[in-house]
Amino acid sequence: MMPSWRLAGTLMPSMAFLSCLRPESWEPCIEVIPNVTYQCMEQNLSRIPDNIPSSTRNLDLSFNPLNTLESQSFSKFPELQVLDLSRCDIRVIEDGAYQGLGQLSTLILTGNPIESLAPGAFSGLSHLQKLVAVETNILSLRTFPIGNLRALKELNVAHNLIHSFKLPEYFLNLTNLEHLDFSDNKIQSIHYKDLQVLRKKPLLNLSLDLSLNPIDIIHPGAFKEVKLHKLTLRSNFNNTHVMRTCIQGLAGLEVYRLVLGEFKNERNMDSFDKSALDGLCSLTIEEFRFAYLDEFSGDVTGLFNCLANVSAMSLVNLYVKNLENLPEDFKWKSLEVARCKFRQFPPLALPSLKELNFTDNKGAVNMVDIELPNLEILDLSRNGLSLRHCCSSEDFGTTTLRHLDLSFNGVILMNSNFIGLCQLEYLDFQHSALKHTNQFTVFLCLHQLHYLDISYTHIQVVFDGIFDGLTNLKVLKMAGNSFKDSTLPNIFRNMTNLTILDISECQLTQVSKGPFDTLPNLRVLNLSHNHLVYLDLFPYAHLLSLQVLDYSFNYIVASKRQALHFPSKLTHLNLTQNNFACSCEHQSFLQWVKDQRGLLVEAEQMTCANPPDMQGMPVLSFRNTTCQINKTTISLSVLSILMVAIIGLLVYKFYFHLMLLAGCKEYGRGEMAYDAFVIYSSQDENWVRNELVKNLEEGVPPFQLCLHYRDFIPGVAIAANIIQEGFHKSRKVIVVVSRHFIQSRWCIFEYEIAQTWQFLSSRAGIIFIVLQKLEKSLLRQQVELYRLLSRNTYLEWEDSMLGRHIFWRRLRKALLDGKTSQPDGLADAENVHQEATTAI
Repeated sequence: MMPSWRLAGTLMPSMAFLSCLRPESWEPCIEVIPNVTYQCMEQNLSRIPDNIPSSTRNLDLSFNPLNTLESQSFSKFPELQVLDLSRCDIRVIEDGAYQGLGQLSTLILTGNPIESLAPGAFSGLSHLQKLVAVETNILSLRTFPIGNLRALKELNVAHNLIHSFKLPEYFLNLTNLEHLDFSDNKIQSIHYKDLQVLRKKPLLNLSLDLSLNPIDIIHPGAFKEVKLHKLTLRSNFNNTHVMRTCIQGLAGLEVYRLVLGEFKNERNMDSFDKSALDGLCSLTIEEFRFAYLDEFSGDVTGLFNCLANVSAMSLVNLYVKNLENLPEDFKWKSLEVARCKFRQFPPLALPSLKELNFTDNKGAVNMVDIELPNLEILDLSRNGLSLRHCCSSEDFGTTTLRHLDLSFNGVILMNSNFIGLCQLEYLDFQHSALKHTNQFTVFLCLHQLHYLDISYTHIQVVFDGIFDGLTNLKVLKMAGNSFKDSTLPNIFRNMTNLTILDISECQLTQVSKGPFDTLPNLRVLNLSHNHLVYLDLFPYAHLLSLQVLDYSFNYIVASKRQALHFPSKLTHLNLTQNNFACSCEHQSFLQWVKDQRGLLVEAEQMTCANPPDMQGMPVLSFRNTTCQINKTTISLSVLSILMVAIIGLLVYKFYFHLMLLAGCKEYGRGEMAYDAFVIYSSQDENWVRNELVKNLEEGVPPFQLCLHYRDFIPGVAIAANIIQEGFHKSRKVIVVVSRHFIQSRWCIFEYEIAQTWQFLSSRAGIIFIVLQKLEKSLLRQQVELYRLLSRNTYLEWEDSMLGRHIFWRRLRKALLDGKTSQPDGLADAENVHQEATTAI
């Protein structure tokens, strides 16, 4: 064991060295952008690290225990533009703490319990535009030393302890101030003198937010002669009476946009009476927004009388039941109704209205007639609407519409082709169910349309003229639909101005040549999430302007062609998430991937799907050296396999013929068991049983026939029975030719074997019986049979007394040919070949 004195001698220098390693020297900050942006969030720093370069422009020091900002704490960073000191437990900011930060534009001090703020704490910040001092224990703006921040545009002192709304005199210096956030403080009353500064030097672009202050009273005339860009009063009043009194106290105010109401999670008023807005008649308002109020008592008639002259009205998260009986003389040009509750769609009739945004509302399921003759923009998205008639000027009461959004609704029946709406420039149907789009040219008159979105509208494109008329369309989105036979047809003709096309997730299995030939200005093409198997850039040869091609999330194995020629302007090709085959068969494509990695999006994310041992490996890791096998070996292997395949094919093709040859050698010298093997169609079995069998087997002399239904051995394959029991044991073969025979594959098979049997057996003979007159066109279906009957004699069945007598006499004589013993009565019979019927 090491002696204690030696152990102490070893540890003491080490401890001394480690004591010098302060956290600031451990490079705890993340270099987001080299020499520009550094994030030192939550690193337990007590001072600014020394290793941050002086060129830094964005510095995040939030959630570190800095405690005190001494003079010139940041003088090392003259280029600093954004400084985040959120929740750094800063309690003291000394004079000149930010001295030297002449380029700083944003300073964030959120969540610091500041106790001491020196008069010159913000000196040197000549370009500061945004100061966030939320939750910093500020008691009054009067002691907040920001009078020197002449460039300041935004001041946020929300969530503090400010009781007085009095704006200090130094606000006269803040001539660029545009946003002043006083929300969630302790202001209870507002007096005339509080806004005196704004009367002396009006800030016409100032937006003032007083939300979440417990305001009890706004004294009459407090806002008289004051001009603001925006005033927000939300969740300020305990009841309707206080609200009415305070709104009356706004008399004389000129404001471009006034926002009243509450927040979703900050509700103070249990009910609302429309008389609370009567005081708005004494204000000059251009735009009005009303948000988050519960059900009104009574209807809305008269609710907006004092707002008849505003140009824009916004109603958000209200329960108004209906918007009926709005006077037609209202001068509203824009109306927004969002996330409200209705009993039915409001029957609006406002001649002055040019823009209507009726979105994400509840209860308004069925569209009703509206009269908006000057409407140019109509947004009816996310309402669950069902339209039985769409789309014409009669449906919307206007002929001036330029923008129509019917996305995220229910079923929309396309039973008119936008009659009266030919001025449309923007049209959105995404995620609504469109019906009847393939019955006629729906968009024929929309020559001015620039944007069309029919994504996920349950359309199956079967009509090539679906987009006829869209000659000026620039953006077409039709993702999530489908095409007949999963093939992209030529539906983009005459769309020469198209620049963006999205046909992703359309179940496409192939892209043929032609659909894109008329799109010379197309820049972006999205074919992702389809079922494409091969990469083929040939269909895009005419896309001279194409810059972005997305083939991601398909089933691409490799390229379809050896050489890939892509448009010259293509800069982004996305092939990620495909089923690449990393095998030697596709080594030219894999090499192409490596060569074009600058063109490919996230080429390093392209992985192999096959073979199994390469699954999950990056495509770029494939090495062509694994494919350098001896060519002679490959050639010999291929040749050997080819020879084996040919031999196997010949054996398979002539298997039964070989069986027949083997049987001929085995049975060639023995006595035959049958006089004839009968080949016939099962549909001619009645004739065989009642005529052929009865006359031959029961006649004089009797002949023994081989019939499959009687003489084949059970349990043996049909083909084996035909060869072993039929051909090998029979002297002759009788072929019963009929229409049924020609159309039977088994009959033709037996006939072909019979030809081989006749060739192999010198004693063999085939007797043809034609049951019925056969048309040459039918007989020519079997070329060999037709030729044989054309060149040889055959017996023709004739169902008459004389015909039957001649038929049986000739057939018996043919069967006796070659038989070892013949009856005396038939020895001098005529030769069968001289009496038989001549060829067809």
